[in-house]
Amino acid sequence: MKEFSIKISANSQYQPERSSPGEGRYVFAYTIVIENHGDQSARLLDRHWIITDADGKAQEVRGEGVVGEQPHLKPGERFEYTSGTIIATPIGSMHGSYGMISDDGTRFDADIPAFSLASAMTIH
Repeated sequence: MKEFSIKISANSQYQPERSSPGEGRYVFAYTIVIENHGDQSARLLDRHWIITDADGKAQEVRGEGVVGEQPHLKPGERFEYTSGTIIATPIGSMHGSYGMISDDGTRFDADIPAFSLASAMTIH
């Protein structure tokens, strides 16, 4: 029996030098690590993000690959990348999924667990 086990972890960092709080512009960088813990190789085809700010305003982002790539992960391999997002409040969150395809043509989704976006000035 084939097992697909893609583990995704994320961590975000506020970018004060690129943000303009007075204009409602909070920039965050986030680093994603994608690890193949299954017994089948798989390629990341596309992404689906839901980015929500503190006012409950959600942006939905869909696209091909990540940072211009469609990484192919053999069992035990990992892929790491850094990207960014902009929201209108100092706190928010992101979650979503990656559309994957195994080498035998089976399509499946790998869930991206929710992670927070928070500027340092909002953490006490």
